[in-house]
Amino acid sequence: MSGAWRRITQVPIQYPFAFGICISTFKTSFSDLLVQKVVEKRETVDWRRNAAFASFGFFYLGGIQYALYVPIFGRMFPNAAGFAAKSIREKLKDGKGLFTLGAQVFIDQCVHHPILYFPVFYTIKEFVMKPEPSITNALTTYRNNFSEDIPALWKIWIPATIFNFAFMPMWGRIPTVAATSMVWSCVLSAMRGGDIAHAEELAGGEFTGGNFTLVREGLSDFFSSPVDVDKTQSHVYISAAGPDRVGWVSKVAEKVADWDGNITHSKMVRLGHDFIIMMHVAVPPEKRAGMVKALRKDPELKPLNIRASSLSRRETGRHKAANMGVRIHCVGEDKPGMLAAISKKISEENLSVDNITTDLRMNNGKREFVINWDCSASHALNKDEVNALFNDFSDLKTEVGFDVVDVRVHLEKDEEL
Repeated sequence: MSGAWRRITQVPIQYPFAFGICISTFKTSFSDLLVQKVVEKRETVDWRRNAAFASFGFFYLGGIQYALYVPIFGRMFPNAAGFAAKSIREKLKDGKGLFTLGAQVFIDQCVHHPILYFPVFYTIKEFVMKPEPSITNALTTYRNNFSEDIPALWKIWIPATIFNFAFMPMWGRIPTVAATSMVWSCVLSAMRGGDIAHAEELAGGEFTGGNFTLVREGLSDFFSSPVDVDKTQSHVYISAAGPDRVGWVSKVAEKVADWDGNITHSKMVRLGHDFIIMMHVAVPPEKRAGMVKALRKDPELKPLNIRASSLSRRETGRHKAANMGVRIHCVGEDKPGMLAAISKKISEENLSVDNITTDLRMNNGKREFVINWDCSASHALNKDEVNALFNDFSDLKTEVGFDVVDVRVHLEKDEEL
């Protein structure tokens, strides 16, 4: 038994390149399968996505990365192998070796990964998963994800790379990278594996390049309006707008709490020099009038121009129950008409708007407009209608210029498509 084990352990030493390719391909494919089945809990495996990860493991991690870490780094830093063989005490006394260690880590993490690793990953994924691949699209996706990808990479790989270059012999570098990469591949699969979704699998139609997810879960997880739930309370809508000042939220919240009011849904934002408040408050019926009067008459809150109105409950029989919920997330370079375009689409689909939020953000010097919608419908769609809905929203990518159009359809658990 010991002889067989000894022969097995000699494989990575005698055949480092072949071993690196095999182990890198296997672990990258396995990591994506693990994420799909355990983390994302998919019923069926997206084999095209898995093929993208396996191809990346074979071509890049096993081939190019081996060439970089072993022969190239071996020539660039001829003392690296000797430094790795020293004891920790000897390493700490070896100034030249420590500099070599730092140089290897810097080149790997600040040059190799940003300039080569991620561009290759996104390009391979683009060509494996898309029917009409484009290197430009792959690099644009990488550029948009750069601010998230690099910090996530460094949290795992900087300490792992220091350990690898400081302690592992040259033949052991790829196996060590493979072991660490098992964790990183799971992170990368969870972060970027679903960026290009599986429309054929879920909706049975043509793949369009948007991100589409069919969510089979109770609609109670989608709708959470307390106006429809707690019938023992009075429900009040409070709005306010006034000059921005520190402490507004605290003062309003304290006044509501004094009358046993419960703030459930709220939106508060500073726009220019003004501060805007919108909130829903559930309060005992006998205390409603007192709370509203206290908010309006408080001299400290007078600059906010507080207004309050009652919210009526949905009465049974007057409103059709929702059978489907749709969440839409869009991101694109800011320009006029983006909100109007998607609003028109939602109206054409006969969807009722439950919640809308919009925001502006800077991403690599580009100002992006972000839209999040929650919509509902009293009718549930069949497979063809769901696919048509997805295609209609995906058209916004070209019509309006959105970089991201993410559509999530929420259905009851027992719905079948």
